[in-house]
Amino acid sequence: MYAVRRRRYFVLMGLCVGLFVLAWGVVRLWSVPAAVGMCIVAMVIPPVAAIVANRRGPDDRWWDDPSGDPQSDLWWDELDGKNRR
Repeated sequence: MYAVRRRRYFVLMGLCVGLFVLAWGVVRLWSVPAAVGMCIVAMVIPPVAAIVANRRGPDDRWWDDPSGDPQSDLWWDELDGKNRR
């Protein structure tokens, strides 16, 4: 799952850099307002890319990984109702 999130992050950041370069390298020659609009869209992409990259998927089970402390793991399992006797 980490590779998928990383790939999405790099695609979004590549799109961001591409928009900036295209806006001020090509589009500004025909329309400055369009170039500014493209930069505003590109400005919104990095926070979205960070959210996408840090989002946990349904298969990412980080919250119930064992901590390594057997007593703590037993206690948390009991609280979660996993060890019902």
